[in-house]
Amino acid sequence: MVSLLTACSSHKKGQNDDIQVITKDSVVTDSLQRMPISDSKVLINYKGKQYHSTVLRKPDEGLPIVVNDEGSRFVDNRILLKIVCDGKVVLDKAFTKQSFASFVDQDFLDNAILDGLVYDKITPQGLQYAASLCYPQTDLYIPLSVTVTQGGKISMAKEELIEDLYDSSTDSVK
Repeated sequence: MVSLLTACSSHKKGQNDDIQVITKDSVVTDSLQRMPISDSKVLINYKGKQYHSTVLRKPDEGLPIVVNDEGSRFVDNRILLKIVCDGKVVLDKAFTKQSFASFVDQDFLDNAILDGLVYDKITPQGLQYAASLCYPQTDLYIPLSVTVTQGGKISMAKEELIEDLYDSSTDSVK
């Protein structure tokens, strides 16, 4: 027993090369959280022509930082939409959440980030893209649409949420 205590006590204080941290309980809340870069390319046949659509989403630290109720900080996104037809640029536009400011109230806008923009479908008006503003890391979002005409003109609209389409008083869809 004495030799065991002697062997244990002979370890010099200050040496911690045999100490390993297995888990870490705390989360660093002062670091900025970013969505991954997304680069989506789609070929679209519209009115007898082939359109090349590129949507590039990148976190942009030049935009205001969004802070949620827990104090987590998020970098907002800038989304670049480029549409090319027959070698000619039809549209080359950058979107931020401010691009959609007229469709949402200021409180939502202040606490949301631009989550995404994806090609959705062809409409009689042009190429339609689905966009969304959301509270980071939640299911709370506002769906929007961006329509691009053959000539490169843009129109935007706020879409209805599925919950808004369902009328609970009559248990039917509007």
